[in-house]
Amino acid sequence: MNILVIGSGGREHAFGWRIKQSALTDKLFFAPGNAGTLSLGTNLAIDPNDFKDVKEAVIENEIKLVVVGPEEPLVRGIVDFFNDDEDLNDVTIIGPSKRGATLEGSKDFAKQFMLKHKIPTARYLTVTAKTKNEGKAFLKDLEAPYVLKADGLAAGKGVVILDNYNDACAELDSMLGGKFGSAGNSVVIEEFLSGIELSVFVLTDGKDYFILPEAKDYKRIGEGDKGLNTGGMGAVSPVPFADKDFMRKVEEKIIKPTVNGINNEKIEYNGFIFFGLIKVDDEPFVIEYNVRMGDPETEAVIPRLKNDLVELLLAAANGKLKEQEVLIDNRTAVTLVLVSGGYPEEYQKGLAVRGLDKVDGSLVFHAGTMRQNKQVVTNGGRVFAITSFGNSIQEARAGSLKSADRIQFDGCNFRKDIGFDLV
Repeated sequence: MNILVIGSGGREHAFGWRIKQSALTDKLFFAPGNAGTLSLGTNLAIDPNDFKDVKEAVIENEIKLVVVGPEEPLVRGIVDFFNDDEDLNDVTIIGPSKRGATLEGSKDFAKQFMLKHKIPTARYLTVTAKTKNEGKAFLKDLEAPYVLKADGLAAGKGVVILDNYNDACAELDSMLGGKFGSAGNSVVIEEFLSGIELSVFVLTDGKDYFILPEAKDYKRIGEGDKGLNTGGMGAVSPVPFADKDFMRKVEEKIIKPTVNGINNEKIEYNGFIFFGLIKVDDEPFVIEYNVRMGDPETEAVIPRLKNDLVELLLAAANGKLKEQEVLIDNRTAVTLVLVSGGYPEEYQKGLAVRGLDKVDGSLVFHAGTMRQNKQVVTNGGRVFAITSFGNSIQEARAGSLKSADRIQFDGCNFRKDIGFDLV
């Protein structure tokens, strides 16, 4: 069958890399894709949020399976658009309905859902401009540090953690005053949980679920987890502290009640759930839901998944996930992200990339690249995600570091310590 992957990052390149290996795949398309996805299929110059253009491309290219990578089209309702259009009746789309996507699109909705279904999470209060004084009183009742989250999508920048009460109050005023646009019309104030974080992923049809390998990602730009937050500087899978006993707790206390809650509330959901978790005194708590795979975690998780990804996606679409056996590579995967100089603040685009042909023994997923006059050039803050396997974190990281050193562009930056806290 012809398959379309929506998105342009490393996550979508990793999806495409695995989908290309399926015997069920005929032609593969990306919208809009990047320089790396060109080696797997055809890039379509389409805005993923322009659903009419996406529909036209699907019909024109006889596409039968659509996999949505990023969150914005899901939150905007692309799945509902497809399911409600008679012209697209024979097209399968992987992703939650607009209501299901609200688990990521609204942090307040997600917190209410967790409380309703008794899913462990931090204490919180949601406030608006009219109730911000209640918010400041709630902040006073909490111990530092203070966690403030814009309710809506804010391009990964809507979470602020501050150590000082007065600074937290000032930040609350700023967020409610328009710092993050309409995403900050409501702000979730949350109790800070102290522990170690990890990401757990499932594929679900809203009733049954399939657990994928877990991962831990690293957000800070600087080594030792210092500096500004980014979209992600690297990832490790598996996570050593996520042993069988802990993962049993995750399944019983978080995954099952989440999927049961989706089913009980009759939310249409056929896609991935990302559980952003924190381990506190050996107990799992949910920090956030995402309604798609994470990035760069996907670049560490998908290479470890030995199942036919297209078979899995179709099983989810046809309510047959129970029949699927999890097939996992037991080796460790370490992903390093190469970023542009200046990222996550201002950075240049259009810089020539050298050395891609010198990489050996690693997977190179393009994240922010494009082709310009037959040359690969940078086209984003996060440019490449390099994944290597090893029998330990140290061995896998060494492989990715060796490959990272061979790829060059002006201002290239990457962390050399991914997984440092797990060894």
